[in-house]
Amino acid sequence: MLTKNTIFGLIIVGLITAISFVASNSSIAINLNLSALTIAILFGMLLGNTIYPKIEAQTIQGINLSKGFLLRSGIVLYGFRITLQDINSVGVNAIIVDAIMLTATFFITCWVGVRWLKIDKQIVQLTAAGCSICGAAAIMATSPVLKSESHKVSVAIALIVIFGTVCMFLYPIMYPVLNHYLSDHQFGIYIGSSVHEVAQVYAAGSNINATVADTSVITKMIRVMMLAPFLILLSYSLQKTESQSTHQKQKINIPWFAVWFIVVAIFNSFSFLPQSVVSFLVDVDTIFLMMAMAALGLTTRFSAIRHAGFRPFLLGGIICIWLIVGGFFVNFGLQHIVG
Repeated sequence: MLTKNTIFGLIIVGLITAISFVASNSSIAINLNLSALTIAILFGMLLGNTIYPKIEAQTIQGINLSKGFLLRSGIVLYGFRITLQDINSVGVNAIIVDAIMLTATFFITCWVGVRWLKIDKQIVQLTAAGCSICGAAAIMATSPVLKSESHKVSVAIALIVIFGTVCMFLYPIMYPVLNHYLSDHQFGIYIGSSVHEVAQVYAAGSNINATVADTSVITKMIRVMMLAPFLILLSYSLQKTESQSTHQKQKINIPWFAVWFIVVAIFNSFSFLPQSVVSFLVDVDTIFLMMAMAALGLTTRFSAIRHAGFRPFLLGGIICIWLIVGGFFVNFGLQHIVG
């Protein structure tokens, strides 16, 4: 049963979501390539550090529902954006490149962040998930597995916004030079396998040509599908580590929302539902994820982000260079091996 506290909390995040959606269609947001999700967390953070603390006690249940149930539901419904036919259209090359880049990026980020820069382990793992898979959506999906605090999630998302935006503008600039080494099809795979966010991938590809745009988005969605097995492996790894440290056998908690995400993607591949229904569900998914982002922003304090210091941003820059340089050589090599 919904309590007044829950209802008031949902109303707050609902209003932020509505305002963010309208703002995302403004000329300023379009020119800056600011997605509705990004605006939702930024607006949430603004209110979370000014007005919201005064009413937090009266709304916290609704905020927690948004960060929990609505977030998981949003990840499940994200499967309606993907089909197996999309994967088949770009070929095995894209799957191999995605798998290599995801694995290498995650472990490089963790090694540099934890071993070298000595950054908080959860911030590093969240950043690694965002850089290696699908940006903010991956960070938000990983946060319940890690049981991380809101400010750590916000730091990781900030890195994705900053360095993903840099890549979004940089790849079209690099295209005339790198096109001598990578075909349009492979350059699309290069963008899709190395740029952080789906929206950033689309923006980068569409600023080149239709072939690059279509290939880059499909390649990116293959990375998105890898989110589910990634979360299951991460959950297993964390619980195995905990078992070793406590010398007690831990029950494996499968992140079922990740499993259902794959089930939905497979179901969507058979076109059982009319396209109008699928479009509606995608819109609902966007709303759920925006509400989760708004709730995340409301519970993030600027002081906690400042406390994280400069090192997370140094990490973001290092991994951005890896994605650009390492991603090029991986794609260049696979183009000649697989074709």
